Amino acid sequence: MEKFSQFRDRGSGISPFLPVTTPSSLPATALHAVLFLLRLPFFLCLATAYFLVLQHLPLPAVARKLLLWLLLAIPGVWWVDLQLDGVKRGSLSQQPRSRVPHPGSVIAANFTSPVDALYLAAVFDPIFVACHPTSRKVRRISLLAAILAALSPAAQLLPASAREWEHQQQQQQQQQQAAASDLTTLAALQARHPGRVIALFPECGTTNGRGVLPASAALLGAARGAPVFPVSLRYAPPDVATPVPGWRAAAAFLWKLLGRPTHCVRVRIAEAVFNTAGAANGVSEEAAAPAVAAETRAGGGDGDGGDDALTAEEQRLLDRVAEALARLGRAKRVGLTLQDKKAFVAAWPKKR
Repeated sequence: MEKFSQFRDRGSGISPFLPVTTPSSLPATALHAVLFLLRLPFFLCLATAYFLVLQHLPLPAVARKLLLWLLLAIPGVWWVDLQLDGVKRGSLSQQPRSRVPHPGSVIAANFTSPVDALYLAAVFDPIFVACHPTSRKVRRISLLAAILAALSPAAQLLPASAREWEHQQQQQQQQQQAAASDLTTLAALQARHPGRVIALFPECGTTNGRGVLPASAALLGAARGAPVFPVSLRYAPPDVATPVPGWRAAAAFLWKLLGRPTHCVRVRIAEAVFNTAGAANGVSEEAAAPAVAAETRAGGGDGDGGDDALTAEEQRLLDRVAEALARLGRAKRVGLTLQDKKAFVAAWPKKR
């Protein structure tokens, strides 16, 4: 892969966009095929029933979680190693509720696989939002959209600037006339839904889990005093990661997901980070104001959404989240961005 050396981080030498492969033998491939064929009809039937019908019914949160856990159990995602950062094993039940994501808090999770969103929904039943690396605005999305974001084609990668992304989302809103497509801030969403957890992927694009991209400025829109929990998810075997988008990647992901006997998930939750920079830029005061006011400040406060608009305190907040994700995931922070991933995705089909 010397051809893709320009997509290695100069400091660590890590290539966060290369697909993860695991060795396999002929007997293992045969077993893989049998499991895939047995599981595929059940998985597709339940997934279709849930996303087309069941999720639109007024089911209690417990019922939705049970259905999602069943969807995870079909491909063998059943063993979860959950641990809180700095807490000894066996003492999780003794920890206060504030030590884990709870209503009114924000989950900032690493982004490697479609299973990320499915697991977070099965455990925390959060509101998912999409964000841009340099914009403080977010857009509420469904669970299905969060899952598909890890598999979306290269043409749907985020535009270069935050202003271009916001304009694109506003055009979609006008075409669809859907309130769920409104651009807003995390603080405004927290004010509207105080009893829900909000989840986002601050890297804004998938990686192979070996590197952590810079965190999105959308985290700066969280209400002052609201806890932001960095959550790291790693998988064994790790080949269910989808760093290269596209429908071929989706087919390969299903093959690996349904063909393996089991998939283990290693979940690590860091201590909460608080948006102390919110008081300086006015986020906390606008949390209870109408969404239009919040959006106006966010749009005007960051100009074109560039990193040069961040204060030192705001940058420290983003660095703390990225550092926690890298430490918990045993990965390295990298200087590559989503624009580098765009170039990588364009070059990947030419690898031969």
